[in-house]
Amino acid sequence: MFPIRDHNPSGRTPYVTYALIVANVLIFLVMHYGSTSTVALEAAFFEWGLVPAELLQGTGYEGILTSMFLHGGWAHLLGNMLFLYIYGDNLEDVMGHWGFSGFYLLSGFAAAAAQVVADPFSWIPMVGASGAIAGVMGGYLLLFPRAKVDVLIIIIIFFRIIPVPAFILLGFWFAFQVFSGVAVPTDQGGVAYWAHIGGFAAGLLLTMPVWIARGGPAFWRRTHGLPPHPEATLPRSNVPLVRRRR
Repeated sequence: MFPIRDHNPSGRTPYVTYALIVANVLIFLVMHYGSTSTVALEAAFFEWGLVPAELLQGTGYEGILTSMFLHGGWAHLLGNMLFLYIYGDNLEDVMGHWGFSGFYLLSGFAAAAAQVVADPFSWIPMVGASGAIAGVMGGYLLLFPRAKVDVLIIIIIFFRIIPVPAFILLGFWFAFQVFSGVAVPTDQGGVAYWAHIGGFAAGLLLTMPVWIARGGPAFWRRTHGLPPHPEATLPRSNVPLVRRRR
């Protein structure tokens, strides 16, 4: 089950969102296909990723920024860019290009800080834009809790696309991150759950002034948690239910 699009059109071209997607893809291609060997690629991750133990030694601070533009593989990259594409344009529309740029970076910094606090002695480099994108998701939840997000559900040999309110989808996602962050030892590597948690919480807090300026709870009552504009008209799928060939 994963989101593929929302019904929430933006009122301006999301140049920053597009630029972030292009930058992440280009850096991924250069690193993975420009490296001469697996050893060289791993060395690049240690050089430009965020290594918590290095911060304790007073080095590696550049990794707080550069790690947000590195990805471990195609699935890692494409998943993050899909989420940024779905949710980023609406936050950029509300905050403006420069405001969204700062919001994105601050969310990423908060995500890095959360992961460092959770596992300060780790020598495993943290890479990925997911912490910053989690901040985008947190801001989206606060401003558009009932915006519809189309989710692709695959059950064995069937798949179906259904619209789900953002608060259900994002709430479930955040709850899963918290459960996993508590249940999975931080020293095992893998997914940086605490970076996701920290980024999401930062996104909520950083979006709070925008939400309050729009009326806070009164904004929700006025809009019923929906985007304050007509929904996007999406093409109807001709294959909402398809049987796979074996």
